[in-house]
Amino acid sequence: MKQKEKEIRLLMLGLDNAGKTTILKKFNGEDIHDISPTLGFNIQTLEHRDYKLNIWDVGGQKSLRSYWRNYFDQTDGLIWVVDSGDAMRLKDCREELKSLLLEERLAGATLLVFANKQDLDGALRVEEIRLALGLDEIQSHHWAIHGCSAVTGKNLLQGMDWMIADIASRIFTVD
Repeated sequence: MKQKEKEIRLLMLGLDNAGKTTILKKFNGEDIHDISPTLGFNIQTLEHRDYKLNIWDVGGQKSLRSYWRNYFDQTDGLIWVVDSGDAMRLKDCREELKSLLLEERLAGATLLVFANKQDLDGALRVEEIRLALGLDEIQSHHWAIHGCSAVTGKNLLQGMDWMIADIASRIFTVD
């Protein structure tokens, strides 16, 4: 059990172009107009709801996915970002997520799925993404899915609040 410091380590993963960096920047109140693909990782430390969040945003290109395991240690929560407008890659998305959930070092991590880009015409609904990813089959992790838009900021706060509450209920002792 962690106490006092109230520090939470979050790992943000997903296929390339899902919107991970945009979500992180928007959540942190930064400009989101000039974002290029993440070649490696970004780390942001920010205060939210009396917690210190260390958020690791790791690039999602196929060539970088084998490096994801380097970031698993001491992860309290996994944020899986899905491009709701990219139905063609949902199968890849499901397979990558499934393999992550089998990782021993992510065993206790809370899973938040952000169905991003809900503001786009033709975006798949949250329900469709939940089914396509097989989320109802997940019994190894606490999970939730939130439709969001990294551009407008819609539902980012609700998703993060859910995740922090779930993690806090598991790892922080009550004073």
